[in-house]
Amino acid sequence: MDVTLLWIPVTLAAAVAQTGRNALQRDLTARIGTIGATQVRFLFGLPFAIVFLGIALVATGEALPRPGEGFFGFLLVGALAQIAATALMLAAMRDRAFSVVTAYLKTEPVLTALFAVTVIGDPITSPMMAAIAVATAGVVLVSHTPGKLTAGGLRPALLGLAAAAGFGLSAVGYRGAILAFEDGGYLVRATTALVAALALQTAILLVYLLVFDRKALLGSLREWRGSSTAGFLGALASQFWFLGFALTSAANVRTLALVEVVFAQMVSRRLFAQETSRRELLGIALIVAGVGALLWKSV
Repeated sequence: MDVTLLWIPVTLAAAVAQTGRNALQRDLTARIGTIGATQVRFLFGLPFAIVFLGIALVATGEALPRPGEGFFGFLLVGALAQIAATALMLAAMRDRAFSVVTAYLKTEPVLTALFAVTVIGDPITSPMMAAIAVATAGVVLVSHTPGKLTAGGLRPALLGLAAAAGFGLSAVGYRGAILAFEDGGYLVRATTALVAALALQTAILLVYLLVFDRKALLGSLREWRGSSTAGFLGALASQFWFLGFALTSAANVRTLALVEVVFAQMVSRRLFAQETSRRELLGIALIVAGVGALLWKSV
């Protein structure tokens, strides 16, 4: 496959792995709390990411890439924004259907495109913006239920939208960090950035939990089977996300990732017995149309 199109299957693989991880983290939240479940993707994901890096270095024969100017700044922005966004996402999932919260999160491509243009100068064409707009309209239909924007509706909406902004900013930060390496192929640069980000996030959350919430940390260790599985899926999803960011603009990756809404609907129906309305089905159709237009312009 042409490497310029490799971001497409890579992003689809990331969306599948992330859907599974989100479902597992949602379940862990009920048992060990929001912060405890948040740190699982980092603490339990880091060992798997290190293994991925080892495999990448052996397979390519390359050395670790050298960080260039701006690398650590971009990495810090991406890492902190992702921690905040993950916590906000899990808090929203306690109050609203898994698939609907996932839809709130998928307002992210518009924010990612704006952040990308402003921060790192990623090009955004008119056809790309049109595709993003159509897909985002689908997200609005999926996420908005008339008469339910109070109590259980407004809070998860605000949390979900705030999480989307955090994930959008983290995507741009990570792409900036990957581009800031002075050498190395896309696989090694992406995987090195992933390990660095997870190591930073793990250190931050371990200090926080040891000082403020040891119960949540101990809870994640007691739930080591579920935590390890969520950590693996989180590391696997992040590996593919970072590869996508190394290959194309963050807006492209995050727009194609809207297919996760479709995956989330499947998970909701099968695992959580949550029904899908006609409005949500129409929204999904628009999401698919927007993503299809983006891919048509890319191929």
